[in-house]
Amino acid sequence: MNIENTKAQMRKGVLEYCILSILDEEDKYASEILGALKDAKMLVVEGTIYPLLTRLKNAGLLNYRWEESTSGPPRKYYGLTETGRVFLKELNTTWDELRNAVNLVTKAKAKKA
Repeated sequence: MNIENTKAQMRKGVLEYCILSILDEEDKYASEILGALKDAKMLVVEGTIYPLLTRLKNAGLLNYRWEESTSGPPRKYYGLTETGRVFLKELNTTWDELRNAVNLVTKAKAKKA
């Protein structure tokens, strides 16, 4: 079994949640979202983020607006819709439950070792 593949699948599983959480603070454009993910050691390539942002927009969780930039072409800023905020709140609860369950299981195993 390939550990790198397993790690990538784990990151992929929480990527939507991380993006929605980043946008909960304020609207951001794709490069800012990528920067926040990289700062958190979530290795994401640019080609992955755009289809995901489009999917979240099409699901009604995100909207976007164009804003002029002083250093180049206009930027597309993404933000949460009201539906996205409700969805994120549900994900926060689910994440807490999942994290607690995993901690219980892994700590129990660590004590036996």
